[in-house]
Amino acid sequence: MVGVLSIYLLPLVSFAATPPGTTAAAGFVTKFNTIILFPTIALLSAVAFFVFLWGCAEYFFNATNDQARGQGVKHITWGIIGLVIMLSAFTLLSIAASTFGLDTELKCADDPAGCGADPFKIK
Repeated sequence: MVGVLSIYLLPLVSFAATPPGTTAAAGFVTKFNTIILFPTIALLSAVAFFVFLWGCAEYFFNATNDQARGQGVKHITWGIIGLVIMLSAFTLLSIAASTFGLDTELKCADDPAGCGADPFKIK
């Protein structure tokens, strides 16, 4: 009886404390996302948008030249593909961050005053 009861209660005892390094890893992932990853996605999205606009300009300004219009269509296509890829990457990373509980840290990094902390207070 004691053996069966200990099997059911063992997970409660083993999950009582957080594993060492968990908060440090979460802090690293949060900083990496806010400082490097999400700005890189925004930059690449802007590049894809400008490629799309460049393709539109090529398409309209070279209305009489079929070869130049074809090049414009290629730029439009690759610009749209780039925007879809960047939107998908941002969405997947946001879902992963909220799944692992990092979404509140990301929101606090963007607006520290909204998390109940005083941004001007040094700890």
